[in-house]
Amino acid sequence: MKTNKLILILLLFVSFLSNAQNRDTLQITPEHINTKVLKEGTNRYLVYFKMGKTATRTQTQFWTRKIERSMQNETQVITITQEWEDKDSIMHTVNSVCEAATMKPLTHEFWWKKRAKAKIDFESKTVVYNGSPLTAADTAKQRRVIWAAFASTKDNYFLNWHLDMEVFPTLPYKNGTTFIIPFYDPGTSAPFEKAAYTVTGSAVLLGYDDQKIDCWLLSHESQGNKELYWISKKTKEVLKLEQEVSGRFYRYKVKLGFSM
Repeated sequence: MKTNKLILILLLFVSFLSNAQNRDTLQITPEHINTKVLKEGTNRYLVYFKMGKTATRTQTQFWTRKIERSMQNETQVITITQEWEDKDSIMHTVNSVCEAATMKPLTHEFWWKKRAKAKIDFESKTVVYNGSPLTAADTAKQRRVIWAAFASTKDNYFLNWHLDMEVFPTLPYKNGTTFIIPFYDPGTSAPFEKAAYTVTGSAVLLGYDDQKIDCWLLSHESQGNKELYWISKKTKEVLKLEQEVSGRFYRYKVKLGFSM
């Protein structure tokens, strides 16, 4: 009898741990996305690098990101345009259209200075890379892996990883929760991936006029990469990123309070 009672207690304990773990881990689906928090308008970020934790800042960039809402083919959509500037020119432009309700990608078009340009249409299931359509019959390695990455999204709900700064505000934050986010960066060689981001706690950022901004801390780690985001609890916007790459250099993003 004692043995049976002990087994029952152990089973209940294991069940409790499993349920607790399930509560703390959230597989992101459309029902978890709240796009109402995304405000139309222009946001600008200062981005820079350090070649060591205490090194001087270098490779300064300015990222401009604009959010607009409209109707497209009788569907409410959100269009996010990006323009990245380096020290003397525009280095990257992006135009991404998503379903307004779920952030599901519809189209994604980008240009990289001296590198590449592409247009990905998820409704027609086509990719045009450097002016030429990709197909499963492509033999060139770069084109083949980009097509394979695009094909990995088939029958999956996913979010555009190139819009992470707009995706993060839409998530249901709670201390200790790990979001398993189905991400794909369109037009790259990286396939569809379920990436883990964990709400590790809270912190206060000091803003203009000594404003104390209460933030969620959102952490993400992969091989050779550590990221920590500060996300305003009030406005949900991403205010800051600290990223460590291979323990050798660091990247920072800081939202500018005023921009022209």
